[in-house]
Amino acid sequence: MELVRLVSVTLAVILTSSCGAQTVSAPTLKMDQALLIFHNQLPHEVEVLYTSDYCYKCVYQHLVHVKASYNNASTVISTKFTLTIQVESSKRNVILCRWSETYEEGGHYSVRILRSDNANNATCIHSVHRRPNNSYLPILVATLSLAIIALLFVVAPCIYRKCQTSKFLKKIFCHSPKYSLDNAQTHATQTEGSATKVKHKRLRSLDAFRGFALTVMVFVNYGGGGYWFFQHAPWNGLTVADLVMPWFVFIIGTSVVLAFRSMQRRGVGRLQLLRKITWRTAVLLTLGFCFLNYSPRDGPLSWSWLRIPGVLQRLGFTYFVLALLQILWEHKENPPMTGQWWAPIEDVVLYWPQWLTIILLETLWLCITFLLPIPNCPTGYLGAGGIGDYGLYPNCTGGSAGYIDRLIFGDNMYRYPTCKEMYRTTQPFDPEGILGTINSVVMGFLGMQAGKIIIFYKGKNVHILCRFLVWAIILGISAAILSKCTREEGFIPVNKNLWSLSYVTSMGCLSFLLLAGMYFIMDVMGWWGGQPFVYPGMNSILVYVGHSMLGFYFPFSWEMRFQQSHWEWLFQSLWGTALWVMIAYLLYRKKIFLKI
Repeated sequence: MELVRLVSVTLAVILTSSCGAQTVSAPTLKMDQALLIFHNQLPHEVEVLYTSDYCYKCVYQHLVHVKASYNNASTVISTKFTLTIQVESSKRNVILCRWSETYEEGGHYSVRILRSDNANNATCIHSVHRRPNNSYLPILVATLSLAIIALLFVVAPCIYRKCQTSKFLKKIFCHSPKYSLDNAQTHATQTEGSATKVKHKRLRSLDAFRGFALTVMVFVNYGGGGYWFFQHAPWNGLTVADLVMPWFVFIIGTSVVLAFRSMQRRGVGRLQLLRKITWRTAVLLTLGFCFLNYSPRDGPLSWSWLRIPGVLQRLGFTYFVLALLQILWEHKENPPMTGQWWAPIEDVVLYWPQWLTIILLETLWLCITFLLPIPNCPTGYLGAGGIGDYGLYPNCTGGSAGYIDRLIFGDNMYRYPTCKEMYRTTQPFDPEGILGTINSVVMGFLGMQAGKIIIFYKGKNVHILCRFLVWAIILGISAAILSKCTREEGFIPVNKNLWSLSYVTSMGCLSFLLLAGMYFIMDVMGWWGGQPFVYPGMNSILVYVGHSMLGFYFPFSWEMRFQQSHWEWLFQSLWGTALWVMIAYLLYRKKIFLKI
């Protein structure tokens, strides 16, 4: 049988070349594309359909039509995700063959559709005509290059300074720093029984954390080299780009606690604090609404394309709620609780009104998400709509979250959600919408808890690190239960677009782990000063607004000439990110900081 099949394939090739069959021209392939050629040797026409394995329960889409009797047809396919392809008979709508394959960038593949012993099936034989590119070689080279640079400019000077003087050890155990609203200034405190002013060092781990998150955000906003895992997930799941926003929100919460404690000790009253947070919130909302909606290439402002929700709008509103919680229920001094049963969790018990508020907010999110009736949509729907879920709910993108935003904002929100390309959605959906802001506040409150731990256990580094680890374990277990450790099948899937509860708990876990690691390396052991991330971390508003408004103009970016691979796009993304880090460094040297 195998011999007969081999002979038939050989004859088919000869017949195809000699009988004037349809020729296939090879198009120019771009990044994340491959060429797939179908050779139909059946006596009837066939339809080729496909779906992405990342697309949850998606309806098969038309790929190409191949005529009968030794005709060929070619198509360009995406190589980002695994594809499931099936061949159907045009006359009988019978599935002849089906397979799943992860095609690689730049490859030329062919599929020969042959007759089978069973009339209802066919044999599909794959072959590779041109070997694919190594799409991960650019990122491997970039990673090695950055590792060498880090070794030369960070590790070596750190080791050299450590060997020079014992003063390094004194700085390791310097505690009780005071903080400004942005953790951006150092304050002098008077030592007990002495009039000498002593300057305390900054909490560098917080600046480095903020700067690291901002650097990653700039990189992914420049395209992340065109790699899919540096872009937002189509719907459920996590990519690198999905980590950045909750890190920022977490840092906001931590900074609020540290800054307000510092200002409270300096005698700043509640009314003055309220004026300060109101002003800062108004500025953030204005920046997000006016400036980041506009670019000179867009032409005159038009209400028809203006986006009302946005990143800075959400950050501003989240900051306002967190700051209000801290103003209303802040303890001026930590009362001793030795002997009380709740002493081990006093950093939680003392703030029970805040916890009660957060629990009520989360209950509100759960009730609206799973109980709000939506016209022509199932109650509690969390899917992307479009062709997902077998195409049953095409206009239900985002469930309650999308419905509320469309009801309030109409079309004045994000028109190109991450699910649009894969799920073929037609409804606008904004990842910074109203309902998700509730869980943004919850995420920031977890950051506030980190700040309270630093204050309650200052000088006790082991206690601080253990508390961070305990919170990371609790949140990690919660995320695992809610998501069932799967992308699609959990009670509440991990979803950045919806800011689902499992997304908040998983990001809270990662945030506590990352802050604990940086705190140990920088503020406890002093092995690393946080360079270069501390520089954009101390000028975060300027870098974010600057790269959003000017980032797509020369010298930060340019029109790419070589679009067949990731080399130029990755270089452009790294170059633009490096320029903003350098700008932040120069501003740091000149002591120029944009404050709100």
